[in-house]
Amino acid sequence: MDTRPRTDRESMEYDAVIIGGGPSGLACAIRLKQLSEESGQDLSVCVIEKGSEVGAHLLSGAAFETRSLDELIPDWKERGAPVTCKAKEDRFYLLSEKKAFRLPTPPQMNNDGNYIISLSNLGRWMAEQAEELGVEIFAGFSATEVLYHEDGRVKGIATNDMGIGKDGEQTDLYEPGVELHAKQTVFAEGCHGSLTKKIINKFNLRQDSDPQTYALGIKEVWEIDAKKHQEGLIIHTVGWPMDKKTYGGSWLYHQEHNQISIGFVVGLDYENPYLSPFEEMQRFKTHPEIKKYIEGGKRISYGAKALVEGGFQSIPKLTFPGGLLVGDAAGFINVPKIKGNHTAIKTGMLAAESIYELITSESDGAECLQYPEKLKASWVWKELYKVRNIRPGFQKGMWFGLANAAFQTLGGWIIPFTLRNHADYKETGKASKHIRIDYPKPDGVLTFDRLSSVYLSNTNHEENQPSHLKLKDPDIPVMIDLKVYAGPSQRYCPAAVYEFMNIDSDPQFVINAQNCIHCKTCDIKDPAQNIVWTPPQGGGGPNYSGM
Repeated sequence: MDTRPRTDRESMEYDAVIIGGGPSGLACAIRLKQLSEESGQDLSVCVIEKGSEVGAHLLSGAAFETRSLDELIPDWKERGAPVTCKAKEDRFYLLSEKKAFRLPTPPQMNNDGNYIISLSNLGRWMAEQAEELGVEIFAGFSATEVLYHEDGRVKGIATNDMGIGKDGEQTDLYEPGVELHAKQTVFAEGCHGSLTKKIINKFNLRQDSDPQTYALGIKEVWEIDAKKHQEGLIIHTVGWPMDKKTYGGSWLYHQEHNQISIGFVVGLDYENPYLSPFEEMQRFKTHPEIKKYIEGGKRISYGAKALVEGGFQSIPKLTFPGGLLVGDAAGFINVPKIKGNHTAIKTGMLAAESIYELITSESDGAECLQYPEKLKASWVWKELYKVRNIRPGFQKGMWFGLANAAFQTLGGWIIPFTLRNHADYKETGKASKHIRIDYPKPDGVLTFDRLSSVYLSNTNHEENQPSHLKLKDPDIPVMIDLKVYAGPSQRYCPAAVYEFMNIDSDPQFVINAQNCIHCKTCDIKDPAQNIVWTPPQGGGGPNYSGM
């Protein structure tokens, strides 16, 4: 490990550096400054965000439970938080190809008292609250390197160098990265963060936990006919178009201003390499129960992101010398509840309280052991433990999963042991053992192709830069991905980043990195674990608004 500082980089010192401007990172920053104000002992806090602005990379359904926001900013209504559309009715359907069967809404999916929100807009508002308290926010900068002290403690992070051309050489626009040093570094990168992966491996944080499991969530926002709109209506479905072995489901939330949020989630432990989550989403919209709302409407936004689904048994060790994990970086989504923003905010708050106690009483190199203790005493821990066996139950298929969930929620029957999770990429089956899925062509009215969808995500990357999508071995995509698995990267990516082209009669693997919407599915699902997602030069990627 090289701990020598680079002489061409400037450095800045903080008490706490937070990587990621999502709900967990911003909550941590806000709570730290609140505690500073209360005690009169000011702490310097910095948030670094790879999106062009806070909120640019935030996407969620989102039916929002305000419990943790009530605790963090009790007067959020008076402060103008974009949390105004009250949930009014829940519906839960089992879909066949042509019909919808109304089922009782599972208790954990009840949204009484909740709100339908845009997470990207909530993130922007939380950033304003943080800055009012004195938090420094640097948007448009990617954290690409973890810095260490000579004894192995985390020292902070460095941002990537800007102005590096495709050839790897410095251009006229070259600017070296900046080092941000901290007494405690908070990894709040969200799902499958690039630096979080390195930290987990370096400190062996998964030694006593299961592998993390994931899903891909694909979302569109539509403007629909006012006569079809029912503000506050929340619909969830299971069943068609997924086969009975594959975990998946949908949401349809009637927001304000005659808009609906419509999304489809596919568990990334699916076996058939011919399956395309994007195409399943498009097919889903043609179901009569869904089509009746959006027919005649206009699609105005598109995006996708991976979701952490491992739950309680996949939470890694949360602390290490010099830092800790919060929010989706650690995997705190309550999958049966279909919510993770409330737990993300609460874990950020608990981390802040623990960091404050540590910094104001001990040395900067200590491990923040108060944090897991506070977490285990909180409602977050109890909430996730109670539902720990519901998502793994779907590994045995939809019917077993539904029965298992019903027994544990409606019947109150609790399994006295913990079901185990698995690595998603290992579940991918060989193409020779599966049937190709022939998806219908998009009609441009209800269903669309990937490129027109990416256009709506406002994705942009500086063209003259090295690809941020790396291959460990350039021969594997053709030799293994294509020959053994029929090239699933073409299908699991929701942004047309990957394709195989015949050049001089030989298949060639092509990476269209400029299309990447930063969902990180490739890094998770690639059967050979050959694709490595890294942050591009700062500010690149989608620019979500209202997502």
